[in-house]
Amino acid sequence: MTGPYGLTVNGRRHEVVDGWVGESLLFVLRERLGLPGSKNACEEGECGSCTVRLDDRLVCSCLVLAAAAADRSVTTVEGLSAGHEAGGSLSDVQQAFVDAGAVQCGFCTPGLLMAVDDLLDHDPDPNDLTVREAISGNLCRCTGYGRILDAVDRAALARREART
Repeated sequence: MTGPYGLTVNGRRHEVVDGWVGESLLFVLRERLGLPGSKNACEEGECGSCTVRLDDRLVCSCLVLAAAAADRSVTTVEGLSAGHEAGGSLSDVQQAFVDAGAVQCGFCTPGLLMAVDDLLDHDPDPNDLTVREAISGNLCRCTGYGRILDAVDRAALARREART
């Protein structure tokens, strides 16, 4: 066991009181804080299904010790939607994935959503190569990526239109 520590997840402060020093951020998010959006797949940082933002930087939460994220800002896929705690509306990226049919089994979707949201925050009009590079750390076995690429185009367009 370790002493209690605080995590700020999706803008909300959480105290982890019964954690073990070796627990991954992924484990704490899912099992201790009840945020199941980030998926536990490879546990080696290879698939991207557990991707979160840690201080506005994408990380595989399976590779980060939760205690190392203490007093830092964590954003999960649940935090992308407006009013996420009250069942609010989908974010532009989430809606684009739905509209493009880019969600199949859904296992890779949380990590892809995080990667695409981060990409569009930094590059509102990415070219195809930039998009492919941005999602290259996320493995999908269902879609063949065509619908995912369509979803990125839709989300980018929605953000451009929202700015005008």
